[in-house]
Amino acid sequence: MSDEQRDQDRDENRDESRDRKHAGPAPAPAVPAGPEPEPIRFFGTAWVERDGGYAVRRAAAAVGSLAGAVASAYLLRFAYEGLELGNVGPFLSISVVVLFAIASSIAFAKTWESFSRRPAPSSDESALKGLKAIGFIGSLIAYFLRCFVEAPGEKLRRAEYERAKVEFARRREARTGNPAARRPKRKK
Repeated sequence: MSDEQRDQDRDENRDESRDRKHAGPAPAPAVPAGPEPEPIRFFGTAWVERDGGYAVRRAAAAVGSLAGAVASAYLLRFAYEGLELGNVGPFLSISVVVLFAIASSIAFAKTWESFSRRPAPSSDESALKGLKAIGFIGSLIAYFLRCFVEAPGEKLRRAEYERAKVEFARRREARTGNPAARRPKRKK
């Protein structure tokens, strides 16, 4: 590329940027015509109409969570074998197995519960984060099983979305006309 062509390209780029600066205000973002659905991890908003590869995403989420649970179980098995090789004693070996079993069952129950209702703001969910991290296999199994029925959390979000649409329609119907054009109320 010659120096003359480079100079010409720079001049054109300057003109374009100057035109963008003086083009006026940017257009206002579009106002939504109603409530927006809340996206679900791995599914986005495809759960609303069950389109956009929804079935494939559900199958992939089920297979992925099952594969993660199986891989995690093998990882824990290797950790247990490491304890056995280290001759830590039967008490510690059994304690580790019981700890992971209890943590996994609690994580399963809390994860399954979270698919149908939101936790209260003052609940002890934040205190259980560590326990759910230890029992991650239970969470993965809950995710796997829920994918057979629906996208995990879809029922809860669908109910909230439908309720928001009804409230939005009710509020829209209550507004009639331009309030500035209304006649003032007569005093009695």
